[in-house]
Amino acid sequence: MVREYQYIEMSVEKYKRIFKQKRNYSIGVEEEFMICDPNNGELVNKANEIMTSVSNKDRYSYELLLSEIETNTPICDNVDSAIVELSKNRLELKNIGETNNFKIGISGTHPKAMAVNQKFVDNSSYNWVADQLKFYAKRNITFSTHIHISVDDPERAIKITNATRRWIPALLALSCNSPFFEGENTGFKSSRSMQFGAFPRTNIPVKIESFDSYYNLVSTLIDTNSIQKPRQIWWKIRPHLDYGTLEYRICDVQRSLKRTKMLIALVQALVHSYDTMVTYNNNLEDMNYEILNDTFWKSMRFDFDIPITDCFDGTRLTMKDYIYKMIDSIHLSLADLGNSDVLNTLEEIFALGTEADEQIEHVKNKDLDSLLLYLMDNVEYDI
Repeated sequence: MVREYQYIEMSVEKYKRIFKQKRNYSIGVEEEFMICDPNNGELVNKANEIMTSVSNKDRYSYELLLSEIETNTPICDNVDSAIVELSKNRLELKNIGETNNFKIGISGTHPKAMAVNQKFVDNSSYNWVADQLKFYAKRNITFSTHIHISVDDPERAIKITNATRRWIPALLALSCNSPFFEGENTGFKSSRSMQFGAFPRTNIPVKIESFDSYYNLVSTLIDTNSIQKPRQIWWKIRPHLDYGTLEYRICDVQRSLKRTKMLIALVQALVHSYDTMVTYNNNLEDMNYEILNDTFWKSMRFDFDIPITDCFDGTRLTMKDYIYKMIDSIHLSLADLGNSDVLNTLEEIFALGTEADEQIEHVKNKDLDSLLLYLMDNVEYDI
């Protein structure tokens, strides 16, 4: 038992050292894309061809399905440099597609693809996931944006995770982009959240008491074969043990790089703001978990005028005013980090709607088949 205890302590210390790197709220972003037939927008299984064609395999990775590809940025010092890297990745995929007969499409779900037709990537990690989830793994025809922000202290990372759970519904409400699934208008703005929610460990986490308790949870899940590696905890927000970041896994992927920039800036400002606030106010970590989940459900289902309750202070307000309330808490950080301009994009979303609203309007005026072409032809490759 003594040896086992020493081993655990050494492992905890390894991850604490990763978090203690001083990187000043640096950024990493992952985007997941549909791989589509350029003629009709249907999914095609070309992930293998892409991975053999890219110039830098570190910037690309497989996802569960062969019809999906993920890109990622290097560590970026600021939001603008992250957008430059995302643009490079999108443009490279565009160029590869021109010689390999595909286009990337961007939506939180493919509007028509059927689960029964999906093919899995063949490697040990994804084979394990496919075996665990069976039929529901094939239903995960979903595409998101994951935003990593570095935090240089493991205990503060846990506190920020706890406190910023409050605003997870706001981030989703702004990024909804998946109203259709398997040919149906689901009635949800983010059906991706519903589909991925069938997976285990995709919930909003409950309050975490400490970094050690988080590590112990991960260890327990590994010991009982619930997961094989820490990253198979797929929470809406998670401390990433290998990167020393907080990873916000909430948002549907966006066609617009300008809207992607807004989401990255908001997440970075949340971490920056709450890193100071949680140091002096432990109460920020406590909130009504059931009300938080209710607000999250409403964020994937309804418009900005839906009434909600703030899970932290019990205030009744609309989703739109709840988002403004989040902005009030982080606007100084947005300014300090040089990103106040993204508030113009926020106002644009309130005026014109989300990318989910764009999809719904397109189908209302045309049809679902033409939407598949729209999702390829309206990808923003440069901001």
